[in-house]
Amino acid sequence: MSTPRAAVQTSGLGKRYGRTWALQDCSFRLPEGRVAALVGPNGAGKSTLLRMLAGISTPSAGEISLLGRSPGTQSAEILARIGYLDQDRPLYQGFRVSEMLRFGRELNPRWVEARARRHLDELAIPLESRIGKLSGGQQAQVALTMCLAKRPELLLLDEPVAALDPLARDDLMHILLQTVVDDGATVLLSSHAIADLATVCDFVIILSASRIQLADELDTVLAGHRMLVGPAGTGPVMPAGATVVSSVTTGRQSTMIVRSEPPVTDPAWQVIEPSLNEIVIAYLRARSRPGPRARERFGRDRRLRDRRGRDRRPGDRRDFDEPEVGVR
Repeated sequence: MSTPRAAVQTSGLGKRYGRTWALQDCSFRLPEGRVAALVGPNGAGKSTLLRMLAGISTPSAGEISLLGRSPGTQSAEILARIGYLDQDRPLYQGFRVSEMLRFGRELNPRWVEARARRHLDELAIPLESRIGKLSGGQQAQVALTMCLAKRPELLLLDEPVAALDPLARDDLMHILLQTVVDDGATVLLSSHAIADLATVCDFVIILSASRIQLADELDTVLAGHRMLVGPAGTGPVMPAGATVVSSVTTGRQSTMIVRSEPPVTDPAWQVIEPSLNEIVIAYLRARSRPGPRARERFGRDRRLRDRRGRDRRPGDRRDFDEPEVGVR
C-alpha cells in the first residue's frame, strides 16, 4: 500500500519572540484526508503553530510543507486551497451576514454560495442579521461557514468549539466529517474538549512546553499505550523499548501510563487500556511536573472511579464516556 501524501509536514519548526521560544523543534507529518486533533495546555504553542501553517506568521526556524508547497512561496492558487479560522473569529461586526458572504465570494475563486446559504439556513441564522447582533456561538458558525464555503483542501481551525453549546459542537463535528467525505479535505483543529475530538478525529498531535510530544494515528496511539496499576516502590517488568510517560504514587499504589508495542505481562501489575483523555493528560503531566497535591488528587480520583466499579472491558479502548477533563 502506498503512503498517502502529506497535507502538512514540518521539520525543526520554531517561532521565537525576543528571547522566548513559543514553539521549538516541531516536526510531524499529517497525511491527507485526516481529521487531526491538536491538543495541549494554554501557552503550549497551538495557535502559534496554526498561524505559521496558515502563512500568517513567519517561522524563526525550520521548514513547512503544505499540500506539497511551502507557505513561504504561497501563491493565490495555494492560498485558495487552505482555510483558516482564528480563535478570535475576525468578522466585520457592522456587516450583515449576507454581506459577509458576498465578501467571501469576491475573494475566493473556489467559493460555493449554495453551500454557505444551506449551512446558515440549517442553523437558522438570518442573512439580514448584523454580525454584531449575533450571539458568540452564531458568530462562530458564520466564521466556520466562511471557511467551508471556499472548499479548502486543508482546513486549519483554532478552538472552533470554544463558543458552542453541546448541540452545536455535535453539529460541527458532523459537518467536519461530511467535509472530509465530500471534498477529501484534511482538517487540523485545536481544542481543549478532548471528549468531543475523540469522536471524530483519527490523528492526534500532543503539544506541550512548546514542543511536539506525540503525533500519530489515533488507533496507533490507543493501541500503543497502557495504564499500569501496582504496588509502590517496585517497578513492573516491561519489554525492551517501553517508555514510562508518567508515573504517580499515592500511598502503597503506583499508577503509570506506559508507551509500549509489546504487551506488559507482569502479574503483579494490573494492565488497563487507557482512554485518549488519560493518555493526553499523562503527556501533559509529564511536562508540567505537578506538585504533591496534584499527584494526590490524581490518585484519589483513580481510586474513586475504581470504587464505583467502572472497570473497563477488554478491547474497550475508546472509553470516552467518562467525565471530560479540560486540558487547560
